[in-house]
Amino acid sequence: MRNFFRFLKSKTFLIQIGLAVVVLTVLIFLVFRWLNSSTNHGEFVEVPDFSKLSVMEMRQKVENAGLRYEVVDSANYNPEYPRFSIIEQNPSAGTKVKTNRKIYFTVNPSGYKKVTVPKIIQVTKRNASSMLKAVGLDVQKVTYIDQLGKDMVYYTKYKGKDIKPGDKLPKTSKIELICGNGNVPGGAIIQEDFE
Repeated sequence: MRNFFRFLKSKTFLIQIGLAVVVLTVLIFLVFRWLNSSTNHGEFVEVPDFSKLSVMEMRQKVENAGLRYEVVDSANYNPEYPRFSIIEQNPSAGTKVKTNRKIYFTVNPSGYKKVTVPKIIQVTKRNASSMLKAVGLDVQKVTYIDQLGKDMVYYTKYKGKDIKPGDKLPKTSKIELICGNGNVPGGAIIQEDFE
């Protein structure tokens, strides 16, 4: 044990410790220099606003900014944005990011998705309106015909054409309900507008 303590106080040991500290300091310095150059430490790019740009315009702007992109799935149709334009981006515009960072985009689809017309024949006007609203359709007008069932739906129309339960229409479409007025068939037609 005495020899070990004597060795710790020896000139050889102190020289080796000094050399190890110098080598370790140089290595740490070189690693930090390499990290700064390879990670662009302190260098940022501001994310541009891609809102309402077409996909082609977005691609060009992403490349010019030195970024990468990925188009996530299309969202629900938003009529305030052009078709096939960017409606969301992550990270948001103005965020500072590293060069070559991936930006995620959500694209506006070409129109509203299609929904299935529910079975509303032989249902009251009030229930039919609720069922249509539940799937994203609206009642534009109600036309009354001479049929015994008062306020009972007998037919449905979209843009003047007859539609049946199970048909597909764009969400937010306006439907016309043809309902009975409680009279025996053979009388006049009455219209009630909802707009």
